[in-house]
Amino acid sequence: MATNIGMMDSAYFVGRNEILTWINARLQLNLSRVEEASPGAVQCQLMDMIYPGVVPMHKVNFDAKSEYDMIQNYKVLQEVFNKLKIDKHIDVNKLVKSRPLDNLEFLQWLKRYCDSVNGGMMNENYNPKERRSKGGKERCPKGSHRSSKSLQANNLHNSGSGEGMGLNKSFGAKQGITGDVAAGANSSVEIEALTKEITDLKLSMDLLENERDFYFAKLRDIEILCQTPELENLPMAMAIKKILYATDAKEPVPAEARENLHESATEGETDGDNEPIND
Repeated sequence: MATNIGMMDSAYFVGRNEILTWINARLQLNLSRVEEASPGAVQCQLMDMIYPGVVPMHKVNFDAKSEYDMIQNYKVLQEVFNKLKIDKHIDVNKLVKSRPLDNLEFLQWLKRYCDSVNGGMMNENYNPKERRSKGGKERCPKGSHRSSKSLQANNLHNSGSGEGMGLNKSFGAKQGITGDVAAGANSSVEIEALTKEITDLKLSMDLLENERDFYFAKLRDIEILCQTPELENLPMAMAIKKILYATDAKEPVPAEARENLHESATEGETDGDNEPIND
């Protein structure tokens, strides 16, 4: 199983469009951005798809908006991982922030894992919409609907109890309408500003993702070149691979690689000096 895969694995070169197409096809969804999966419900259902009955879908909240609700979904997912003995740490604090890169990397790993189970073959009898209906997505809308009705009833009661004259009621209504119009105008301006900010952030993220993919591809080309039989045992190739495969950023790997390379070069010069000269 693909429980431990390095950052240079091909799984992390799968683009977000391919990930989204795969999720939408498997679960009959319509996700347009990877961060839409940050609440964790999608990941829970993907595990439910490959291990039917293992995920307690009644505990999964498909309408999770707050970090608290999202964390509850990831707790369900972590319990499933523990039950299946899947050695994978879920960095919940990063995922619930809805940052595209963090969510993309986790979904890339999850796709690799799903593809490793039964050769990626999907259970034809699995009905994703029916399974989602067993989740907790209906609880929040119903609760909020009841609260809204109670709030409306209280407002009507309070507004009627303090009014003694029809003139005062009319004046209060007009004043309320004026205030609503002003608030609506301010809200429109704020929404427009936030929409522009979101658009700019999306463009920045696209540029960063393209740059990341570009450099990952370069590193992968270098790795493949260093693994060729003609070069893999050369000091330079070994030094490059030492840097590529370093797991701790605090380790002085580049300095060690240069030192090993220098020692190999010095040994080569010494061997060359010792060779006899043939006339």
